Amino acid sequence: MKRVLSCIQPTGDMHFGNYFGASKNWVDLQADYQCMFGVVDYHAMTMPYDVKKLRVNTWAMIFNLMAVGVKAENLFIQSLVPEHAELGWIFNNFAAMGRVENMTQFKDKSNNSQEKAAGFISVGLFDYPVLQAADILIYKADFVPVGEDQKQHLELTREIANRFNNQVGKEYFVLPETLLTKTPKIKSTADPTRKMSKSAGEKHYISVFAEEARLKKQIRSAVTDTGDTPEGEMSVGVANLFELLKACGKDETHNTLMQDHTNGQLKYVDLKDATADALLELNRKFVENRKNLEANKKEIKYQIKQSSAEIRKRAQETVREVKDLCGLLNVKF
Repeated sequence: MKRVLSCIQPTGDMHFGNYFGASKNWVDLQADYQCMFGVVDYHAMTMPYDVKKLRVNTWAMIFNLMAVGVKAENLFIQSLVPEHAELGWIFNNFAAMGRVENMTQFKDKSNNSQEKAAGFISVGLFDYPVLQAADILIYKADFVPVGEDQKQHLELTREIANRFNNQVGKEYFVLPETLLTKTPKIKSTADPTRKMSKSAGEKHYISVFAEEARLKKQIRSAVTDTGDTPEGEMSVGVANLFELLKACGKDETHNTLMQDHTNGQLKYVDLKDATADALLELNRKFVENRKNLEANKKEIKYQIKQSSAEIRKRAQETVREVKDLCGLLNVKF
């Protein structure tokens, strides 16, 4: 089976934008690929963070991923595989300074971050695309499911792999390919001109594990018309509700209501009710799964430490081979 690698930062809660944009794909990919999914806590250190919350958020993300259907044996925690950081350092010497300087996400985050106001931008924020390359190449992944905003990082990963192969005179690293998956672009129901995001505030995201009353309220109060939609066109707010409904797999309901819209007969209350019902169907299942996992917290944490240890064996093998190819010394026990 071809190998797929994908990672997520430990942000604690999971909203439906995260779920439909990444986690659901992870669940689906498990049937057809050899999958490794990482919670990358090293990456979470590149921006200002609460030291006390990092470990809590890391475990919370693990439980969230398992609750929506990601298998324990496919999960690892980055800091339990220190070879990521070691390979990241080696790759620093195969990454072009100019290319790393031009990474769009570094520019965006450093220009808008609290660090800029404080006069401090971490080297980690600058350098994390190189660590990201190590995350991918350390497992010799064939495919990486990425969004549009991450394509640049995969290109850098391929460049590093190419430069390494050329310098050591061996086609050692497989150049990973983009795995194109159908990923809906979920927007904030409070402001459908921006994506669903925790950083924008509570009203701009809907938690996968939200209380039913809160979820219903957020959908019922969803913005539909913003007043600037040309006549005959669908507003971004209505389009977002249709996108959510379709992402939930309610194709028949989606198509029926879409026909109503085409005929000029759509009642927004019907669209909102259908969307809320579809989200609640998933929500109830995930909340129950999460409750069962929490009841076996000690056992689940042990499973993840074991899966991280098993996945680490592949990382250790890669680092040993890379060090041999680079002329570095390996510790032999």
